[in-house]
Amino acid sequence: MYESIKEQFNKIEQELADPGLAGDLERMKNISRQHSDLKEIYEKITALEKIEDEISQNKDIIDNESDEELVDMAMEELPRLESEFAKLQDEIEVSLKPAHPFDKKNIIMEIRAGTGGDESALFASDLFRMYSRYAERKGWKVNVLDSSRIGIGGFKEVTFAIEGKNVYSDLKFEAGTHRVQRVPETEKAGRIHTSAATVAVLPEADEVDFEVKLEDLRIDTYAASGPGGQKVNTTNSAVRITHVPTGVVVQCQDQKSQGQNKDKAMQVLRSRLLAKMEEDQRSKEAAERKSQIGSGDRSEKIRTYNFPQDRVTDHRIKLTLHSIDKIMDGELDIIIQELKKAA
Repeated sequence: MYESIKEQFNKIEQELADPGLAGDLERMKNISRQHSDLKEIYEKITALEKIEDEISQNKDIIDNESDEELVDMAMEELPRLESEFAKLQDEIEVSLKPAHPFDKKNIIMEIRAGTGGDESALFASDLFRMYSRYAERKGWKVNVLDSSRIGIGGFKEVTFAIEGKNVYSDLKFEAGTHRVQRVPETEKAGRIHTSAATVAVLPEADEVDFEVKLEDLRIDTYAASGPGGQKVNTTNSAVRITHVPTGVVVQCQDQKSQGQNKDKAMQVLRSRLLAKMEEDQRSKEAAERKSQIGSGDRSEKIRTYNFPQDRVTDHRIKLTLHSIDKIMDGELDIIIQELKKAA
């Protein structure tokens, strides 16, 4: 099983061991990248084959062994091995699917409060924490680029970068409207409210991915503000950049200096323009297609988080899980793997 991948990986390892490779930096870079891409899947295939052998041995014991104690142990062990085998096989099949050109990129994620007033802003804050915890579990780095808070602690909107291995590949399916059903902290009567927040996932664009001409930009500076709109500094450190040809507007105020805010705003701008370019291309190839954010209305939803019923439902793949606390704490792998399989 998967012999061609194993042969390819072994061949790459032999090339890496070639002493002459050190003299060709470009070839070394390409081979090292191929090795990194294949290593994880090679290790999963090796683990799968080991489990397959163990399953075969256990079945042989069950069919042919006369020692009842050994047979009982084999029968007890077999369901666990078969479950591990199926899970690992699913992960390998997902890894073998054709990659999106942006899959290895870092991302810019934007979360905005939608319908539901202050409760939607609190939910936006919960989503930010959920993705931050998921990133922490994966060993990724999170960097807040811009945010607008409300007085009770939620976010009207928050923009942040996530850096790590294959970030876009894992989080690209999170784009859309997320709906929450729960009793808000501000609700004294104990009634369940429904509100929503939107998530946008943008592949981080380098200058080589998308060139932005200086003459196409309008750059404004202003004093950064905090909750309630009050100014939190007296200098014009916040930056707003408008890409005139497309009308895309980006602002950043969370960094310490105007220069840092400008750099981060340009980072977000390039990513939004790259995402817009890809979206325009897809629109040419497909009929009317809704944008990934939508209007933020409760009816446009990809996922519902129902706290009273301890339920999270992803409506695209009809998946329902009853472990909302774990999911809100960043345990998203089950949902993400199922979305990848269905893609």
